[in-house]
Amino acid sequence: MKKTASILTNKYLLASGFFVVWMLFFDQRDFFEQRGKKAELRKLEQQKQFYLREIEKANKELVDLQSNPAALEKFARERYLMKKDGEDIFVIEDSAAVTK
Repeated sequence: MKKTASILTNKYLLASGFFVVWMLFFDQRDFFEQRGKKAELRKLEQQKQFYLREIEKANKELVDLQSNPAALEKFARERYLMKKDGEDIFVIEDSAAVTK
């Protein structure tokens, strides 16, 4: 019993325990804050990768539009509903897309 009491009242053990509790719960950069920041960092890195892929796709499309007249015509017809003389264009909207 005395040995257990002397271990629990050991000043180094008490100081170490206080330090661990302080760093886990009360410090400005506590464990839970750091875990949240790491999760946010992972999410931002995923967004960065997504936008880099989108930029790469847009650059490929730009090069294709600048070098291929057929692709330019297709782009103009799909995006801006351009048409040739004497043509009629019918736009069909998806009802699920309209309600969103």
